[in-house]
Amino acid sequence: MFDIVIIGGGIVGLAAGFKIKQAQPKLKVVILEKEDKIASHQTGHNSGVIHSGLYYKPGSLKAQNCIAGYHELLDFCDQQDITYDICGKIVVATHTEQLGAMENLYMRGVQNGLKGIKKLTKDELKEYEPYVNGIAGLHVPQTGIIDYSRVANKIADNFFELDGMIATSSRVTEINVSEKVIDIITSGSRYESKILLNCAGLYADKVAEMTGIETGVRIIPFRGEYFKVRKEKEHLVRNLIYPVPNPDFPFLGVHFTRMINGGIEAGPNAVLAFKREGYSKSQFNLRELYETLTWPGFRKIAATYWQTGLGEMYRSFSKRAFTTALQQLLPDILAGDLEPGGAGVRAQACDKDGGLIDDFVIAETKNVINVLNAPSPAATSALSIGKTLAQKTLERL
Repeated sequence: MFDIVIIGGGIVGLAAGFKIKQAQPKLKVVILEKEDKIASHQTGHNSGVIHSGLYYKPGSLKAQNCIAGYHELLDFCDQQDITYDICGKIVVATHTEQLGAMENLYMRGVQNGLKGIKKLTKDELKEYEPYVNGIAGLHVPQTGIIDYSRVANKIADNFFELDGMIATSSRVTEINVSEKVIDIITSGSRYESKILLNCAGLYADKVAEMTGIETGVRIIPFRGEYFKVRKEKEHLVRNLIYPVPNPDFPFLGVHFTRMINGGIEAGPNAVLAFKREGYSKSQFNLRELYETLTWPGFRKIAATYWQTGLGEMYRSFSKRAFTTALQQLLPDILAGDLEPGGAGVRAQACDKDGGLIDDFVIAETKNVINVLNAPSPAATSALSIGKTLAQKTLERL
């Protein structure tokens, strides 16, 4: 019997457990993780960017939690001796049609309280990134880089020190919710809890449905694939180079990222994954793909944006097309400069009307709290989201 059971050992679930135990050390809290180690999916496949809060609608949960989480993350890393680098980034407009969207980004940054954000002319861009191609840009000094797997493991260490428990290899198979107790059955054991906190990421909607609620959303898995820049060409990128994003999509476009452990990543694209944890083109789950394709919201997205989707898919199979997209930012990058990199899968909630939900979503009942949408910048925001979830949980006790 536990006071609180948390499903999902990614950075958000870990942060929630840690914040609960910080506030009420005597509570019995366990985190259930289906893999044999924590941070195996979105956290472990993260590109390692500390987001500033530039992109998010002022007042939204993303904006609030990213900015608060940013400062909490840096304080935590300073206390725990975790390496990070606030190196800054530039956002580059390569066409005049992007200037309006870039101005909107600048205004959002100012409204979200970013200090020192600066508009750049074509010549000023070169001062930050000498090899970049653009007609104008923004410099965002708050952006940084980090290893989120290390952060997640350090949060887990602190959770353990407060007598929190983590049960790995514990896939949840059944949940029975009653007035006073929740019965959670896993692949290896059974747990009873007063409160259930669902931080299951790519399976958050499935876990929520196990508790008996109608979520109104479906998690659509989008795979992002990366290349690594050969060492001989790493001099082309000093820090982080981003394009002006398409405002119709919750993705930032292919970009260049310096990594905290060395090297430069180029990407990602955004293609439909044929499995929720499908990190390669060959990974396939017929049932999960069928659920995606038959979801009314996804069909509406496909009907509206099929050309964009096909373009992303083409880049997935064509290194030349991927290189062409990267050359919009760095003309000197060639296909031969790119080596196969990693991939991640983003859990993106989609409603029935075809909306790719652009904010964090938390759905609550009397004794269950479901995090139904927590894509980027969830890693940056994790300690702030964890504090919010802890408050919501403790109110119920």
